Amino acid sequence: MSPAGRVACRGFSSSASLPKRKWDAVVVGGGHNGLTSAAYLARAGLEVAVLEKRHVIGGAAVTEEIVPGFRFSRCSYLQSLLRPSLIRELELGRHGLKLLKRNPSSFTPCLDGRYLLLGPDSDLNHSEISKFSARDALSYPRYEKQLETFSVFMDSLLDTPTPEINHSDLPFTSQMKDKLQKSAFWFRCLREAVQLGQKDSLDFMELLVSPASKILNNWFESDVLKATLATDAVIGSTVITHTCSVHTPGSGYVLLHHVMGESGGDRGVWSYVEGGMGSVSLAIANAAREAGAHILTNTEVSQLMVDQSSVVTGVVLVDGTEVNSSIVLSNATPYRTFVEFIPENILPDEFLSGIKNSDYSSATTKINLAVDKLPLFQCCKSTLSQSGPEHVGTIHIGSESMEEIDMACRDALNGLPSARPVIEMTIPSVLDKTISPPGKHVINLFIQYTPYELARGSWEETSIRESFAQRCFSLIDEYAPGFSSSVIGYEMLTPPDLEREFGLTGGNIFHGAMHLDSIFLMRPVGLQNPVKGLYLCGSGAHPGGGVMGAPGRNAAHVVLQDVKKSAAT
Repeated sequence: MSPAGRVACRGFSSSASLPKRKWDAVVVGGGHNGLTSAAYLARAGLEVAVLEKRHVIGGAAVTEEIVPGFRFSRCSYLQSLLRPSLIRELELGRHGLKLLKRNPSSFTPCLDGRYLLLGPDSDLNHSEISKFSARDALSYPRYEKQLETFSVFMDSLLDTPTPEINHSDLPFTSQMKDKLQKSAFWFRCLREAVQLGQKDSLDFMELLVSPASKILNNWFESDVLKATLATDAVIGSTVITHTCSVHTPGSGYVLLHHVMGESGGDRGVWSYVEGGMGSVSLAIANAAREAGAHILTNTEVSQLMVDQSSVVTGVVLVDGTEVNSSIVLSNATPYRTFVEFIPENILPDEFLSGIKNSDYSSATTKINLAVDKLPLFQCCKSTLSQSGPEHVGTIHIGSESMEEIDMACRDALNGLPSARPVIEMTIPSVLDKTISPPGKHVINLFIQYTPYELARGSWEETSIRESFAQRCFSLIDEYAPGFSSSVIGYEMLTPPDLEREFGLTGGNIFHGAMHLDSIFLMRPVGLQNPVKGLYLCGSGAHPGGGVMGAPGRNAAHVVLQDVKKSAAT
């Protein structure tokens, strides 16, 4: 393990050192959301234990050395969604978080020798888009402004727990307070909607329900610009009984979900994190430990303890150890939490059916590569080994038109890995010099579409895995000749791998689909549920997936409110 890798694990105990006591709160899973909940609860004075089954904290926001000398952000690979309130309140900068902003932020090479660069520089954007369409170059600032307006509207929703139905029996006074709090929430939403104005409100509703293709076609005429923007609407989307492509109704919201973040105060800017995405989790963990939280690795939970009154009493570890607590927060997916962890005959059939029938399907694969040189893109006519602007941001491969993206999706609908996959390539080592040896680089490939179950064969077959990896490398070769020969080693994580290694049900990176029927109050269950004392704090809760920390922060606030109510009664 590299020196930085040792730092990531130092100070985290195993289950053998777990103190024998009843904890105020136990967090199942040491992903970034679970660590966030632990930090807020510990800062409020609660005795908190975080139980992580793997040898390293972070969940899907983790840095690990897979190829000797190369440190990979194995799952998540970019930062923008992490809530500014969380960064500020937990003082993550003081705890080691360092963001590396990307400029330009996007590069789309074309086989005809052209390319498109985009970023936070408005003059660059105008110049680059004008190569394809003068009209689009004028429309793009207005498009960005509208999305920014919608993102500001969304901010208060992201940072606020949803007003869940309360399943506990409360005294009359507490019931009235609960109703007043819910009313205040809905009044605030209505007031902010009114402030948007009628036109923006209608445009926002259209964005929520429309296909991304419709939204982008209304704004632009250039295929390459529309395809570049459309990747935000399909990254992480799934394939199950319908085609989840740029033409899927509701895909416009996923587009917004990917642009409503910020980095260092700059809206819509995505950053690398020095040391990889595990540094996000480590900074949060440092804040939690400073506040007194106990974080344990190699500590796997096998079951939640729930009494006959549907009240949680703690968890049982795989070695049989019981950890007692009247509050349990689960950073696991809703399916794992309610189907795999809770004993039978506890949950109502209707509730359990809703959990089982939620969409956890996935069509994404992550390939982490170590290479001995940077890719040289033919359209840039570069022959030098040093990095250029084309290497800094997200590189869109196989995304020259929305039709290409849709065709790739249709392959997966038939149970086939895409013949020409949609690839987002990032090279964080261009800005982050801590993750690879000098002159060599770390490359992330986020790939669509790869169905969980194949119509022919299985992802367990080495030949199928190697064939698909080489297909991806060959596609990159079309744009950057010789890329395949630069690969020193790689790791491929298909949907079944993501499920097995990181507990992501179905391999879904969002803990469940982000369709219109699975967001906000309908995110498959809310923070509260039929088991008293059990809370969801992971991406399966509002406001959903991505490395944002909002589900963990919101869950902690709900727990503290409930603790206060219990103390008052």
